[in-house]
Amino acid sequence: MSCSWPGGYPDVIECEPCYVHGARPSGCAPPTPQIPGRDPLPPGGRTLPRSHRAPSTPRTRPGPGTARRALAVLAALATTLALTTLTASPAQAVQIDTDAYYLLQNHRSGLVADVPDGSTANGTELVQWERNGSAAQQFRFVPSGEGYYRIVNRGSGKAVDVWEWNTQGGAEIRQYDDLGGANQQWMPVDRAGGVQFVNRHSGMALEVWAWSTRQGDRLSQWDPHGGASQIWDLIEVDGGTPDPTDPPEPTDPPDGSAIHAAPGGSSGASGTASNPTTLTSAIDRVDPGGTIYLRGGTYRLSQTVAIDGNGGSSSGRTLLSAYPGETPVLNFSAQSENSSNRGLSLNVSYWHLRGLVVEHAGDNGIAIGGSHNIVEGTTTRFNHDTGLQISRASSSTPRSQWPAHNLVVSSVSHDNADSDGEDADGFAAKLTSGEGNVFRNTVAHHNIDDGWDLYTKTETGAIGAVTIEDSLAYGNGTLSDGTQNASGDRNGLKLGDEDISVRHVIRNNVAYGNGKHGFTYNRNPGPMMVTGNVSLGNEVRNFNFDGGSSYFRDNTSCDGGSTDRYYGDADGSNQFWNGSNGSRCSSYGGGLDWYFTGDGRLVVTIGGNRV
Repeated sequence: MSCSWPGGYPDVIECEPCYVHGARPSGCAPPTPQIPGRDPLPPGGRTLPRSHRAPSTPRTRPGPGTARRALAVLAALATTLALTTLTASPAQAVQIDTDAYYLLQNHRSGLVADVPDGSTANGTELVQWERNGSAAQQFRFVPSGEGYYRIVNRGSGKAVDVWEWNTQGGAEIRQYDDLGGANQQWMPVDRAGGVQFVNRHSGMALEVWAWSTRQGDRLSQWDPHGGASQIWDLIEVDGGTPDPTDPPEPTDPPDGSAIHAAPGGSSGASGTASNPTTLTSAIDRVDPGGTIYLRGGTYRLSQTVAIDGNGGSSSGRTLLSAYPGETPVLNFSAQSENSSNRGLSLNVSYWHLRGLVVEHAGDNGIAIGGSHNIVEGTTTRFNHDTGLQISRASSSTPRSQWPAHNLVVSSVSHDNADSDGEDADGFAAKLTSGEGNVFRNTVAHHNIDDGWDLYTKTETGAIGAVTIEDSLAYGNGTLSDGTQNASGDRNGLKLGDEDISVRHVIRNNVAYGNGKHGFTYNRNPGPMMVTGNVSLGNEVRNFNFDGGSSYFRDNTSCDGGSTDRYYGDADGSNQFWNGSNGSRCSSYGGGLDWYFTGDGRLVVTIGGNRV
């Protein structure tokens, strides 16, 4: 295997596969040694298959003894040395909400830490698995002092534990009763756009063993080298509310304590179902964690509807929702095209917008400047800039307050167009958006510029990593009425700019018939995780990554306009287009269709075949 990496991008995400084969590319750190007593790694670096279940006979927890106390002394010395090495390079504190639960998503594999089968048994080994929203994948952080935390599973109530107080690389990571020992204490360190967890007892970092990308493979520990297999994203799940990975919550029955608004409502009205108030009056009145129901019909508005007052909380979002069975349309046709003329401006945190249509705003239909919000089942259309955009609320907003951890789910953005044809996208998290924003089960189609835009610029620096998953971009660059603009970029998913590295996660999406590229790195050197995507019939390239160091797995490309480019780590699981269709393309003949299921999941079909 050749490990001479073109373009001068020696990075751990590139070096690791070479280490498995005993090579060392130029610029990479020395490979980690094979652990004595372990079988050699099979080809590709994966461990032998492991079942996704708890051990049938968990090991007996060893008791303290003279030998173990001696080992602890040696381990403490090793810990001191390891942490000294760690702190020799700058590291920033990680902001953790100790009242919240988190998913731990690995940068290398895109999978999350998991207690198999939701076991509550001591000694159950932790693995990585696809996200499924279960309590077995949710963890909270319990402070242990001096920057260390115990990581406690929501389903079992047990702590993440270096088994048997092991100080060797490759040791097993299991769950055990929360005893507070040093082998259960982890320091989160801000590294490489994510978090590295260093154990207090061993001084080693939590990782996915052997850099595996296969679900069911185990977690382990190793010397902290900063590779992608040791870097994790913390995806917050509210302490008392469902995981946003779950399907959208069912429609609430009308609440007697809710405030009701209607197109013909009066600002002085009581806000009951029989005496509704106005939209702006309802927003002014609602208490944190309260509910506003909007009755169906068209709300004709000339001024931005600004949500700037009371936010919700992690234990209860403020809900602004369509009344069950009805469709409220917020129409801003009275606004002229101007950057200050947004439709709905959400600058607080912990709100939930559901079932709205926002159209004809003079700029963004919905502009999100707050954090921890959910936008669900909402349509933005015919606006004069991007339909829904996540960016800071004002030019004075510090980076620490850039909007973060927002979820846009089961929503659609289409036919947004500005007069110069180069700014209006379907969705965007760009310029000044923070970490952890997610677009899931969303559709961007027939926007004048791009379906998604994750643009960065030098003046403001890197944005936070964005996840786009289980979503669809089609027909972008041409409006539904056939209008085009030569200034538009016309991509399905545009993932950066200006050679600024951001580790976005792009998985299980479909790009179909866009006017330029389906997926384009757009000068974001990454490394990005690009996995499980399907790109069909885009006019120039289906995949355009002609620079950087992204990670490609299980992608499919058919009927491209030009040969795909995929600079980075790409293996045989991908089927890229190089002038002819591969075998998978036989499943993707015919027209595009899509719909949402009753629980809000997006289903895409091509020629009647589900993608």
